[in-house]
Amino acid sequence: MTDRIQRLQELLEEPLLITNPVNVLYLTGFDSSNAALLVEPSRVRLFTDFRYIESAQAVEGVEAVQTARSLITWLTKELDGRIGFEANVLPWSFAEQLRGGGIDLVPRTGLVEQLRAVKEESELELFRQACAITDRMFERLVSEVRFVGRPERDVAWDITRLYHEEGASEESFEAIVGSGPTGARPHARAGDKVIEAGELVVIDTGCVVGGYPSDYTRTLATGELDAEMREAYDVVLAAQQAGLAALRPGVKGVDADAAARGVIESSAFAGTFGHGLGHGLGLDVHEAPRLSTESPDTLAVGNVVTVEPGVYLPGRFGIRIEDDVIVTEDGIENPVRFTKELVTVS
Repeated sequence: MTDRIQRLQELLEEPLLITNPVNVLYLTGFDSSNAALLVEPSRVRLFTDFRYIESAQAVEGVEAVQTARSLITWLTKELDGRIGFEANVLPWSFAEQLRGGGIDLVPRTGLVEQLRAVKEESELELFRQACAITDRMFERLVSEVRFVGRPERDVAWDITRLYHEEGASEESFEAIVGSGPTGARPHARAGDKVIEAGELVVIDTGCVVGGYPSDYTRTLATGELDAEMREAYDVVLAAQQAGLAALRPGVKGVDADAAARGVIESSAFAGTFGHGLGHGLGLDVHEAPRLSTESPDTLAVGNVVTVEPGVYLPGRFGIRIEDDVIVTEDGIENPVRFTKELVTVS
């Protein structure tokens, strides 16, 4: 039985049925599209069908139980009593099916996620490796890749190629390459728009090492910029530095957000920063803790978070600068090395 499962058992008021595949992976190391884990005070059962049962039987400290292909239907017939479930994960129809079988379901949220939010040293090392690869990718991107005159999607393909050459197992997500007005959409997809000279290009990307992702953003110039673009870049950089300076254990997510947001709101670009300051990174690219105006979270040693303020002027341009940092006892460790000075590409 893993230490992670033991820590979870200490939090439980009743047995917990875990159906989030990422949470099953975190607790057991078992990666499957059709599995559930029932954690009880003195017993842990891993349920999966015949396709994965051999791998499940290799997991130490759990009882591997073969089920029918329809996992929820099988559990409905086999389980009973009072059982907690991941209310933010299990679809309502499946919950009703389990209740119909006589199980007394108790909704629980965030029990495994709060464990995942505090990273172990082995997890942090994988995260640092992902950041190092992303740094190398960015260095090669700005020195080797042509931007002007090419569609955004072609630059995105270059990012994929560079990650492969630098040893990443995969990308954290489809790279955002947003030039000019496309960059004003925070989650824009790289499309057919041709990158022009004198534009800003938002590059938001990351890679995965051992299941743990990097996720950071740089905004590049494709030539001489007008005064407003340069001013906006300086404001975003100052906001990011203020956000980074605010991070330490015990700081609330809303207060970290406010430190960066205040810089933008006191500038000529007030009202143009519409998303939160950042989010946690782990087995999911977006997880706890959150840094935003509505965050209920408080930072703790071992958290990994993004810090990514931005300015977005619809139809014109966008700017975002993002680092990934580890919360330490003294403040933060920032493993991101690629420059935040405005880089011009051709």
